[in-house]
Amino acid sequence: QVQLVESGGGLVQAGDSLRLSCAASGRTFSSYAMGWFRQAPGKEREFVVSISRSGGILYADSVKGRFTISRDNTKNTVHLQMNSLKPEDTAVYYCAADSKYGVGNERGWYGYWGQGTQVTVSS
Repeated sequence: QVQLVESGGGLVQAGDSLRLSCAASGRTFSSYAMGWFRQAPGKEREFVVSISRSGGILYADSVKGRFTISRDNTKNTVHLQMNSLKPEDTAVYYCAADSKYGVGNERGWYGYWGQGTQVTVSS
């Protein structure tokens, strides 16, 4: 079992950067694939990026080239560096984890979720 806590959200202007972090409990962090999803008001939760246990990465087309995911297995943390933010990036961002191999871009692939952190990008 793993517990996830996101941090780093906030209010920024279009074009700014923000770095989200997700801290995971437990001693087997390296055995989990990690993902970020986001949910804007009135919309479905959508996939942002996934990083596998071995470091393979899959980005959603909407964030490719602007967002970068990284994981630090020594600190049980995954980061999401978000650059060139747009108003349409405004959402609650959720961290997710699962012990499956590979990367996952669907909500149902993940068994563990954080509470989310709000990101608001003003125009």
